[in-house]
Amino acid sequence: MINLDGNLVEENKASLSVTNRGFAYGDAVFETIRVISGKIMFWEDHYFRLMASMRIMRMEIPANFSPEFLEEEILELVKENGLDATAARVKFSAYRKEGGYYRPATREIGFIITTEELADAFYLLNEENYEVELFKDHYITSGLFSTIKSNNRAINVLGSIFASENGYDNCFLINEKKNVVEALNGNLFLVKGDKIKTPPLTDGALNGITRKKLLEIIKTLPELTLEETSISPFELQKADELFITNVITGIQPITKYRKKKFENKMAKDLLSKLNVKARQLVS
Repeated sequence: MINLDGNLVEENKASLSVTNRGFAYGDAVFETIRVISGKIMFWEDHYFRLMASMRIMRMEIPANFSPEFLEEEILELVKENGLDATAARVKFSAYRKEGGYYRPATREIGFIITTEELADAFYLLNEENYEVELFKDHYITSGLFSTIKSNNRAINVLGSIFASENGYDNCFLINEKKNVVEALNGNLFLVKGDKIKTPPLTDGALNGITRKKLLEIIKTLPELTLEETSISPFELQKADELFITNVITGIQPITKYRKKKFENKMAKDLLSKLNVKARQLVS
């Protein structure tokens, strides 16, 4: 089952118009959410990012779109699909209703919620080989628009094809200033000694939920220095560790970039602390 505008519908019977603006113009935003045993991880952060994304896209936010209402809609679908006692990946999409060309006929929105089961309730460290490369064919534009999760993901799609064709597990994306911004599916962290760096949102980095939680954790550790600052491609091979973060995987260590191989000690330590945060939410 899926949730289509507040109605539970069998997935194979659900339909969207061919003039849907999310399809026609990428006029939509989305959140990818992790649910554990019927409780939404970091729901407040997801909710406020969704609201911010809709405002940036000049969508009209319905009066009933309270945190409580949307949480209930999500959890009702999770329960209907038999995932309330396990872990689930939820995608919440909000699209502007059809009409108009580039200029919309309305600012009203519709929404879709889908679910799928996840194998593990909490984060596990993937220590398999994980090689990345720079994707340089196209750039992310630094600025506010790149920080939201809109349906305009062409660079991520093309980068994923490049990675697949060349045997890489992921790619780094760069902005017009040639700074490294993020990976195809998450934020980037670089470790050098006791210093941890991550690109700032002003460089075009996604305002990631797991990124935010890790920043909170790192700031509580006096032995570490945190910098939100631009990262040059030349810094990557000088790092002790590189890792990617997102709400589904948690932390993905990078084992190889070009000729450099990396350890994962910091990633392992931070992942355990991230799991503590997650367990506190569902306990």
